[in-house]
Amino acid sequence: MKRLVIGILAHVDAGKTTLSEGLLYESGSIRSMGRVDNKDAFLDTHELERDRGITIFSKQAVFAFEDMEVTLLDTPGHVDFSAEMERTLQVLDYAVLVISGADGVQGHTQTLWRLLKKYQIPVFLFINKMDQDGTDKELLLEELKKYLDEGCVDFSMQDGGNFYENIAVSDEKLLDEYLESGKIYTGGVREVISERKVFPCFFGSALKSEGVHEFLKGIETYTREIEYPAEFGAKVFKISRDSQGNRLTHLKITGGVLKVKAVLKSGDEEEKVNQIRIYSGEKYQTADEAQAGTVCAVTGLTKTKPGHGFGMEEGGFEPALEPVLTYKVILPEGTSASVMLPKLRQLQEEEPELHIVWNEELQEIQVQIMGEVQLEILKSLIEERFDTSIEFGTGNIVYKETINNTVEGVGHFEPLRHYAEVHLLMEPLEPGSGLQFDSSCSEDMLDKNWQRLVLTHLQEREHPGVLTGSAVTDMKITLAAGRAHLKHTEGGDFRQATYRAVRQGLKQAESVLLEPYYEFRLEVPQQMVGRAMSDIERMSGSFENPQTEGEMSVLAGSAPVSEMCDYQKEVIAYTKGQGRLFCTLKGYEPCHNAKEVIEKVGYDSERDVKNPTGSVFCSHGAGFTVSWDQVKDYMHLDSQLNSDGGNLNEDDTVRQTYTEEEFIDTEEIDRIIEQTYFANRKQKSGWKKKKLERTIEDYKSSVSRAAVKKTSGKKYLLVDGYNIIFAWDDLRELAKANIDAARGKLLDIMSNYQGLRKCELIVVFDAYRVAGHDTEILDYHNIHVVYTKEAETADQYIEKFAHEHGRKYDVTVATSDGLEQIIIRGQGCSLLSARELLEEVNLASQKLREEYLDKQKKERRYLLDSVSEEEREKLRNLKETNE
Repeated sequence: MKRLVIGILAHVDAGKTTLSEGLLYESGSIRSMGRVDNKDAFLDTHELERDRGITIFSKQAVFAFEDMEVTLLDTPGHVDFSAEMERTLQVLDYAVLVISGADGVQGHTQTLWRLLKKYQIPVFLFINKMDQDGTDKELLLEELKKYLDEGCVDFSMQDGGNFYENIAVSDEKLLDEYLESGKIYTGGVREVISERKVFPCFFGSALKSEGVHEFLKGIETYTREIEYPAEFGAKVFKISRDSQGNRLTHLKITGGVLKVKAVLKSGDEEEKVNQIRIYSGEKYQTADEAQAGTVCAVTGLTKTKPGHGFGMEEGGFEPALEPVLTYKVILPEGTSASVMLPKLRQLQEEEPELHIVWNEELQEIQVQIMGEVQLEILKSLIEERFDTSIEFGTGNIVYKETINNTVEGVGHFEPLRHYAEVHLLMEPLEPGSGLQFDSSCSEDMLDKNWQRLVLTHLQEREHPGVLTGSAVTDMKITLAAGRAHLKHTEGGDFRQATYRAVRQGLKQAESVLLEPYYEFRLEVPQQMVGRAMSDIERMSGSFENPQTEGEMSVLAGSAPVSEMCDYQKEVIAYTKGQGRLFCTLKGYEPCHNAKEVIEKVGYDSERDVKNPTGSVFCSHGAGFTVSWDQVKDYMHLDSQLNSDGGNLNEDDTVRQTYTEEEFIDTEEIDRIIEQTYFANRKQKSGWKKKKLERTIEDYKSSVSRAAVKKTSGKKYLLVDGYNIIFAWDDLRELAKANIDAARGKLLDIMSNYQGLRKCELIVVFDAYRVAGHDTEILDYHNIHVVYTKEAETADQYIEKFAHEHGRKYDVTVATSDGLEQIIIRGQGCSLLSARELLEEVNLASQKLREEYLDKQKKERRYLLDSVSEEEREKLRNLKETNE
């Protein structure tokens, strides 16, 4: 039996869902046809869809007809949900495009046609609502040929010379066959349809079941069986959750066989398939395996997302449709953003076009969407699933950035005991290309594993531009060179170097601000075309020469979304309801008022601490920051661009003169940046309780652990800064007036103390409440100062240090935190309470004063000590004479 996956697409209100019901009914899959207005359509399973009478989520149904088994994928028709539709296209064998005979080819219909062409999907057309007055088959066919493709052929009447002639002109081989025999065999027709040279058109009325059976028969006759390879492959096109909350990954098997309990690998992730479900409407059947060509939903996969591929399909796809509007999410009073954000992330898994964004600077949740209808649906979904009523602020445009010239971005990350350098070639691409990544770096220069890691870091996030901080696009980034250190390089080093290389390249480039543009078709009475043309020019749009259709004039062109998004209301007003405006997203083009937007946003790339443009180098054991415009004066590898902007040959690449920087002869904190995320300050007490339970056994065995032989000569003292400040009376009083002064005084005291103790002294301060703060390590005279990053406490940092170094070196921790003392003791470290540390500091100060006075006393010199005995005798005689 021939197995096909067919998607059904349409502009909203074209009758797509009604046709789906008709196909299921004609095939015998359902006993009676449901209706959208009766809220009982088989595939509109969600309450929101039934209430609004539109398809919001893609669904599937399985039916058999004669010698054909079809998995029918119903997709949303409304333009606001077109991203959901686009994700479905990647798994289709054929598509059915439904067009309303009363409306003809509309703007969104042309967008759908372009997407079908992009994914090279063969198309059958069903022109619906032909029972309505005013519909003309011949005029509609001419419109299809004009606005879609000359290959649109009427298949509703398959007899006669005209039918074969229209097919024959699409292919030379078929033309020769027709001229010789006077007809064309079915196999040849199937081929030109699958090659997208011919697009069969059927006419009818789905609501009245007119032409539906003939259409279904035409699909069965003129589609060819798909051949799949033996090698396993699968494409993910949707994520959803069932009524019990189980996460479902919807995919199509494109090769081989998928079995229950199979382990799927995507990148570095491996997960096991627990269950395979074959859905039809709301119901499903489980299966032990799924053959190639099957569309199914599997449980057990938690890391997948739409566009992921498995096996031979690994690599994914880039959607052409993207959100263009951004709105602030206004939460009800008493609802925390930290609680709501993970819930919205869950929705984003299912509907990636939502683009949930946490704005760190404004401390607010933002959502990027396609249009206002989608906004209403999102609000209803959140209230239904999470029982939370939210509102939205005023919509703003989603801008993007790109570059105009080729540049080389350099990123270097070399704080003490870390090392990575990355060189990236950044080239502009055609509009709509998105971001593309490649590597031309020799494996002799940088190991393949490190290269893969760099490419992963390039793809794992959106990279902010330097004009407004908007995401960059339409650019190819090629890894041209890189260097790792045999001893000191870790994975996180290349993340830092890669991000900095992108930013450094953008700072050099000619950046261009992009904004979304609509492609529009405006129909107005002829006497009002002048007003319409003026409006388009005012909106910085462009248009072709007006066309006349009856009493109406038609303007077609493009204009910025920011200017045209509310124009529909104006058209209705000045044409008194006679005018019509059809808008579809064209893509991103240079912003028409870039200077104004940039000034309004007020983004300063130099002050964006989360996305630094400079690099970190090391000299004489200390890391220092180099600004982006001076990085190339310090980089260790030669430039990979010729003076004319071309790429160097591999033979010309690098100088092999790198020598290890001189490091101070002490062991630093090897993984100072790696700490546990998500340490919620409200849960700190709960976290401590868990730590206490986990470390009881460590505490019991602390004596034996402390007995482990440690490396001599390596001594550390870690001081919990704020714990000590608030434990010492004088510092606590000073902190009430000025916390900075208290910190400074503690550091001065510790500097003096270190001079006597002669150890590596590290003072650790909490900075976990500071949003966006990264771990910061400073040298203060003869001691080290650490400010922890966001979501990391000082005791967490100290505990990890103790765990990594407490059994090798002589480590002492100064703190009065009772739980922390237990944890530290369990790692074999010594302890000092705040009181004991104060006593030691006072003793050290007293000893320092005594040594100083004693030294001064010993070094006291008199005049007579420096003269000879003879001269001394003369001086005594002189003294006696004077007396």
